[in-house]
Amino acid sequence: MRPLQTDLSIYKKFKFEKPPVAVKFLETRPEGIEQLDKNLSFCEMLKEAQQRGTPFYFAKENETCLGTAVLGMEDFPTFAEAGEIGIKLEIFQEPRANSSLYQHLPRLPRGIVNYVAFSTLDKLTFEPDLLILTANTSQAEIVLRAMCYSTGVIRESKTTGVLGCAWLYIYPYRSGKVNYTPTGLAFGMRAKEVFEEGWILISIPYHWIPTITQNLKEMKWVLPSYTEGREKFLERERANLEELRQRAENA
Repeated sequence: MRPLQTDLSIYKKFKFEKPPVAVKFLETRPEGIEQLDKNLSFCEMLKEAQQRGTPFYFAKENETCLGTAVLGMEDFPTFAEAGEIGIKLEIFQEPRANSSLYQHLPRLPRGIVNYVAFSTLDKLTFEPDLLILTANTSQAEIVLRAMCYSTGVIRESKTTGVLGCAWLYIYPYRSGKVNYTPTGLAFGMRAKEVFEEGWILISIPYHWIPTITQNLKEMKWVLPSYTEGREKFLERERANLEELRQRAENA
């Protein structure tokens, strides 16, 4: 794995209640990191990393759900793609509804990832493929504004009601797009009590880590408009608009 060179210390300023977690997808077994000593579903690995506090990786034998199929470690069972699981769990009306999402589901090609490494930010030694933040709404607003600050890019959130792990991990990694979702919406994570509802999970792929990190260092985190109160904001807004109108008329 490529040693960490990016300065990610700015994220300490957030004082996140749940620590940021870096993720690395690997074809070969990583050196210097211990294999997970228990079996969990892919969606639970984030919580495990936050609670454990020391880096680890997992292999196919450690994963208990369909995360191995999302990662391309094995194929999806036929009954899964046929939509039968969603019927057994009473999530969907008919198999066709469950089955239809598989045509949109992000997944890795078979065999290119055999191991996935996790590390909290304070113990991170490798350049991450993903940086996953568990934020409250105010913290999430700052991070997403940092994404747009120098780019003007549109914010997008994509997920499905099941297999939320695919959208948390695989979609941003393959698409190069930041993805975010509130906890409590994905069936598996909710049923397994991975997180309390109401957190915002933000998954930042390596494509965006440098830009967001630099913008966090440069921009103003708490805008005056958020702290001055409604009446003062409206007054300043009217004054700004009038100034801009006058400038346009005099141009």
